[in-house]
Amino acid sequence: MAKTARASTGTGTRRPGTAAAVTPEPAPALELDRLIHERVRLAMVSALAVNDALTFNELKTLLGTSDGNLSVHARKLEEARYVTCTKSFDGRVPRTEYRLTPAGRQALGRYLNHMEALIRAARGT
Repeated sequence: MAKTARASTGTGTRRPGTAAAVTPEPAPALELDRLIHERVRLAMVSALAVNDALTFNELKTLLGTSDGNLSVHARKLEEARYVTCTKSFDGRVPRTEYRLTPAGRQALGRYLNHMEALIRAARGT
């Protein structure tokens, strides 16, 4: 007979003389939006929050990152629908432009609120 593993929820029956399993509350820092928390993605979302739109090259220069690195991080933000990407041509030159979506703006707001709460907690205020 196959056994299945079950996650402990801290409730249920236990044998006499054994300690009850306790599920600790998640630490506030662990609840951060990991998608935004990464340095390049946070910088990208922050830059887009204060600009209507930025091109790929503007972001690359602003963030000091490589084409490949920026492309990977931009794709993750696109997949999460935090940013939109519009590709066009300026004459014969390709132009890729990014904008922060309402969902991205909300996610950044939640992230900043969370960080402010962590800072207040750490300072004891």
